[in-house]
Amino acid sequence: MTRSKKFWDRIAKRYAKKPVGNEAAYRRKLSTTREYFRQDMELLEIGCGTGSTAIAHAPYVRHIRATDISDRMIDIAKDKARSAGVDNVTFEVCGIEDLDVPSESVDAVLALSLLHLLEDRDAAIARIHGMLKAGGIFVSNTVCLGDNMRWFRFVGPIGQWLGVFPLVRVFGRHELEESLTSAGFAIEHAWQPDKAVVFIIARRSR
Repeated sequence: MTRSKKFWDRIAKRYAKKPVGNEAAYRRKLSTTREYFRQDMELLEIGCGTGSTAIAHAPYVRHIRATDISDRMIDIAKDKARSAGVDNVTFEVCGIEDLDVPSESVDAVLALSLLHLLEDRDAAIARIHGMLKAGGIFVSNTVCLGDNMRWFRFVGPIGQWLGVFPLVRVFGRHELEESLTSAGFAIEHAWQPDKAVVFIIARRSR
């Protein structure tokens, strides 16, 4: 956690200036996600980065609690929200392990570009399942290197040790989907805009 936090703090300003890699895919993900939103929803975003997605979704729900482990990312997110006049997003510095969320209290959880960066994907998915109300929605966007870049499991730790990569876990799409269904989610939408990234909307089914 500490090493990953330092990595994201260090690159926060550069990350904020970086354009979206695939604008059309990003817009499609926003649009698809909003099909599940209601104006009365409480939304939690874990790993919100510099807040762009939370701010974009803010008009479509009642409130968003957006968290990230990086202080500098959150500072940038707060500045963005103020500039945009968005007042229904609460930004805070917090990792998923330290989140205090009552059981079955959230309508939807977003974890975008996050699950592959965690030590224990299954533990995180189980925690998210417990946070959601019955029928709640979990939206994830995950890099699945295990299907085409399994060699990264050897390169990644070296890059992490050198400080050029954060922690990155290597697993495939099938493994991710197994984690979700085993935790009690039903996958309602799955889209793979490129070889590595898998966008999934899943519903708490039990």
